[in-house]
Amino acid sequence: MPQYILALDQGTTSSRCIIFDHNGAIKSLAQKEFTQLYPQPGWVEHNPMEIWSSQLAVAAEAMAQAGLTTSDIKAIGITNQRETTIVWNKDTGEPIHNAIVWQCRRTAEKVEELKSLNLTDYIREHTGLIPDAYFSATKIAWLLDNIDGARARAEAGELLFGTVDTWLVWKLTAGKKHVTDLTNASRTMIFDIHRLCWDEKLLTTLNIPANILPEVYPSGYHFGDTDPAVLGGEIPIAGIAGDQQAALFGQCCFEKGEVKNTYGTGCFLLMNTGNEAITSRHGLITTIAASVAGKKPSPGNDNSKRITSQFSLNSSHICDFSPAYALEGSVFVAGAAVQWLRDGMRMIKSASESQEYAEKVADTEGCYLVPAFTGLGAPYWNPYTRGVLVGITRGFTKEHFIRAALEAIAYQTVDVLKAMEEDAGVLITGLKVDGGASANDFLMQFQADILNAEAHRPECIETTALGAAYLAGLTVGFWADMNDIRQNWHLNRTFAPSIEAKQRENLLSGWRKAVKCALAWE
Repeated sequence: MPQYILALDQGTTSSRCIIFDHNGAIKSLAQKEFTQLYPQPGWVEHNPMEIWSSQLAVAAEAMAQAGLTTSDIKAIGITNQRETTIVWNKDTGEPIHNAIVWQCRRTAEKVEELKSLNLTDYIREHTGLIPDAYFSATKIAWLLDNIDGARARAEAGELLFGTVDTWLVWKLTAGKKHVTDLTNASRTMIFDIHRLCWDEKLLTTLNIPANILPEVYPSGYHFGDTDPAVLGGEIPIAGIAGDQQAALFGQCCFEKGEVKNTYGTGCFLLMNTGNEAITSRHGLITTIAASVAGKKPSPGNDNSKRITSQFSLNSSHICDFSPAYALEGSVFVAGAAVQWLRDGMRMIKSASESQEYAEKVADTEGCYLVPAFTGLGAPYWNPYTRGVLVGITRGFTKEHFIRAALEAIAYQTVDVLKAMEEDAGVLITGLKVDGGASANDFLMQFQADILNAEAHRPECIETTALGAAYLAGLTVGFWADMNDIRQNWHLNRTFAPSIEAKQRENLLSGWRKAVKCALAWE
């Protein structure tokens, strides 16, 4: 019998494949970085074919490492960088342009047009989002408006749109399935998160033909099977979730009020709000959390109003489903700041060296780095802000610079968590952490200190891939239920606050002044 779940983790800077056993332990892991393209300041692109080739390569590598064949794999789960937008020819499979990445700010003016049409409240009410170039909608419109012949081809039914998950499934099934899940659909800014369907008014406003949109299903669902020519056999693709919703699921945050932060290229904080879609008053967004078709999204938290909905405008598929929701705050630059220190500033040779340098100094000499390289996300939502370094004196060194970059990640996290506390009416006393930068002990301790709450790091910090694996495994019966996978969560370390309240307030006060300087630069 198949003993493993294969998770494809397609991120912003690399494609990875992790194979998990029933205990949630890693059997094998393969990773490959791919090219980041910056055609203009503030623009970010990826080559969709490189995304696909790198993802396929690491899948083959991970299986070879473990000595496995397709017969050993029970199902595939996919998790992906969200909002990144791809449009391709449905007959040839050829992308019409590079993928426009979630970080890209080229459509900021288009967002201002939507605001000028008084659509801000409508967008918030129906999609749960704040109008911003971060999301897919204006990226789709840009491609249709700026690539020769694209709009006419789209209206003729020759093109398909997808976020990265959709692109991967389409390639894995050799073009047989054009699908996505609720979590990724909820990040497009054209999906109604209450009716669970594409929003006709927003599609009309942005002139996006409905026929290019994928079918939408719950995150845990049998989306299709891999074509034998791709991986050497048929494997069910049974789980899809945007990376941050996958991490929330992988952290076993199934109960209302549980919070996680993934320290990746950006920081992404999600709070499970159960079956309630809370509208933020403090710059957060409301999004759909990952759950499995036919299973309650939050055990013990029943939903009295079952939602019966058509999942897609271009589908007759009807499904009874009770979605789970989350509050989310996004920090655009977190681990990307450390990558910048390594590749751009050449201050460190590896990301892990940042901890060593930061611990060589007692503080930052009163300096603050606001890494608003592509604007500020939650709770500010200002696409025009740019990064600043303030408070430099003659004693400022490389070590102080590196420490300031790490501290900035923690400060931005606190900004989002305080907004969550206000919106949800709860006091956050513990934060589950994951992602690559959560392995940095200095950062995790400073996070606990500045937040005045414990940070809980699990043994397996690959919770994004693990969440996708759990969704797929639950769908095909590899794991019996939520309690079955809850038993796989094991604590690695708890970081407890260790500084005085006065010191904490002084540090936060300085951070708030630094943010004001960044906003003033605009």
